Amino acid sequence: MPEVIEIQLKKGVLALCVLALLERGDSYAYEIASRMAEAVDMGEGTVYPLMRRMQSDRLVEAYMVESASGPSRKYYRLTDAGRASLAAQKTEWGAFVRAVNGLLDREVEPQHQTGETA
Repeated sequence: MPEVIEIQLKKGVLALCVLALLERGDSYAYEIASRMAEAVDMGEGTVYPLMRRMQSDRLVEAYMVESASGPSRKYYRLTDAGRASLAAQKTEWGAFVRAVNGLLDREVEPQHQTGETA
């Protein structure tokens, strides 16, 4: 069961991580997948469909770059909508992390129902 939770957590923040990588500079999908594999052990098969979806949602745009040593590469860059989405997701992520850490860092007392209302 813990492995399933770990996978779901990774998938849940994948878009946020990709947007954060692209904020640092334009990149191509294989490079993004490699960075994700290093950072959070996420397979490259997950990145390619996400890039297509993000392009459809207009969070990123693609352009081709000629290569002297092989075929052209499709690079991705953030759009204004992608930057706005990144900012919103970073805010939400920060609040979520603080809330989870708050639960993990202190002993949570179970609430008992007493029939009384506050």
